[in-house]
Amino acid sequence: MAERVETVVIGAGQVAVAGAASAGSAVAGAPSTPVVTILRRPPAYPQSVSTHSLPGAELVDKGLEDLARGLESVEALLVSIGAPRLESLGFHVPRPFADPEHRLYARLASEDAASAHSRYNALTRRLVSFERAAACAS
Repeated sequence: MAERVETVVIGAGQVAVAGAASAGSAVAGAPSTPVVTILRRPPAYPQSVSTHSLPGAELVDKGLEDLARGLESVEALLVSIGAPRLESLGFHVPRPFADPEHRLYARLASEDAASAHSRYNALTRRLVSFERAAACAS
């Protein structure tokens, strides 16, 4: 009885290799036993990838600079939202603002109330893109 093997990508950095137990180890007449092994893939980016080339890097860089100066800008509030994840990725986030989600939305609404919601969502998507790419690059 030939062993059937399937390889399926199941998530970032993981591959599942599934197959059946070999005929020699199975009881005669019994159905084959499925076997699944999870393998880690190497990082998608080499260790030398600069964070400046990642999506959203211009927002994060400006936000970090503004936080270091104590300026409350759209970018600084955005970085404050992502501070826990950014710090876990090795970024130093100086003095993030309290309640950044509400402060960012209020700031966007004061500039243009009609587009505040879509702009807020677009900014947070860029932040998440940066965080995910930085996680792959590290």
